[in-house]
Amino acid sequence: MTRLRLASPHRAALAAATALIITACAGTAELTVDEGTGPDPVLPPPERALIPVVNPPNAVGWPQGRMPTAAPGLKVNAFATGLDHPRWLYVLPNGDVLVAETNAPPKDTPPSLRKFAMKLVMKKAGAAVPSANRITLLRDTDGDGVADERSPFLTGLNSPFGMALVDGMFYVANADAVVRVPYRPGDMRITVAPETLATLPGGPINHHWTKSLVASPDGQRLYVGVGSNSNVAEHGVQVEQGRAAIHEIDIATGRSRVFASGMRNPVGMDWEPVTGQLWAAVNERDEIGSDLVPDYITSVRDGGFYGWPYSYFGQHVDVRVEPQRPDLVARAIKPDYALGPHTASLGFTFYEADLMPQFSGGALIGQHGSWNRRPPSGYKVVYVPFADGRPAGMPRDVLTGFLGKGQDDAFGRPVGVEVARDGAILVADDVGNVIWRVTPEADAKTGAPMRGPIVPAATRSPSPGGAPRR
Repeated sequence: MTRLRLASPHRAALAAATALIITACAGTAELTVDEGTGPDPVLPPPERALIPVVNPPNAVGWPQGRMPTAAPGLKVNAFATGLDHPRWLYVLPNGDVLVAETNAPPKDTPPSLRKFAMKLVMKKAGAAVPSANRITLLRDTDGDGVADERSPFLTGLNSPFGMALVDGMFYVANADAVVRVPYRPGDMRITVAPETLATLPGGPINHHWTKSLVASPDGQRLYVGVGSNSNVAEHGVQVEQGRAAIHEIDIATGRSRVFASGMRNPVGMDWEPVTGQLWAAVNERDEIGSDLVPDYITSVRDGGFYGWPYSYFGQHVDVRVEPQRPDLVARAIKPDYALGPHTASLGFTFYEADLMPQFSGGALIGQHGSWNRRPPSGYKVVYVPFADGRPAGMPRDVLTGFLGKGQDDAFGRPVGVEVARDGAILVADDVGNVIWRVTPEADAKTGAPMRGPIVPAATRSPSPGGAPRR
């Protein structure tokens, strides 16, 4: 691998240039996050600054005795601590919780000033740690809401992210392939070498490396989110082949096809419980101002094109992209619901449990937080109500307090969001290295503190067919 080696004066100049980028004060937001939220967000003219806004809070971790703030009527506790960059969650039918401890794979690309500066930015934001390449199993044997057993469930992976269990096979979306291993209910560790079901776009750049994964309700297909290889195709469209898309993989044969495209970085995916429609959380483009472009959730149409890189939120053309494609812009689908600019909305799941009926049928979203907005946006977990299969109101805060006073420090950053077997909300925090657990403040009937059922893990049985809902 070629390394960038500079003499001391050049290193000093590079450091000064990097500092200028990081502390740039241009591009303060003129709109609120709420104005960039909903089915018809405000979309101001794009900003064309020489230096984009770079404003990541310092990733510092949680001070002793401090934790996020739950919304009124809810409480939060640490389900598991001391993890290694936990990003994504999956709940097995027996209640065991799997967490992907993971980060970006090494990149063997030519050195550049931009690459060096962005590496510093990612380090500041807590995103530069090596990948543990591990899925860890967490088990709460006594139902007190805290995992008391922990096991390395599957190791030796390649930046694992999405997970799914279908008919006794456990699937993992690595950074470059979907792999699988056999699973038996109650397994705490799998030592069988994974086999590859289907390869995924990877390569030396692999700009958006996370590959999310969801199984179809009938267990016949897998859907994989594959992010773009750039911000707006600045490396050329040839390196974007098969990217910025959701792929459909046939489990029986491993054959895959692009199910929907033009989605810059589709991450969390789930099936809307009323209509059965696939929905996804998508991260939009950067570097055209603090007020653009809103991230979004949307229903996903088979064969649909959602604009990237040529346009955003329908037919709003991005003039930075060359050559232009007015034919594709003309058929770009407007997303269903904006989530505010630069909120980095990653985790996404519909709530279908009985424990907290105030969330029933709506979407829970983990917002990892901005680096390209001043002031910061995101850094919280929100709930979007749904009615008749569609968003029906503004987001409501579920878990906040991830930023310190003045918003200069990030104690944590929420990523994956899942619903536990007992209906609790689980949140992966990759800066705090914690899995948070959100429950009602007290049992609605007795007023007693909530306590999960004590069910020996080895006696729990999977759902019919061996496949959970997601």
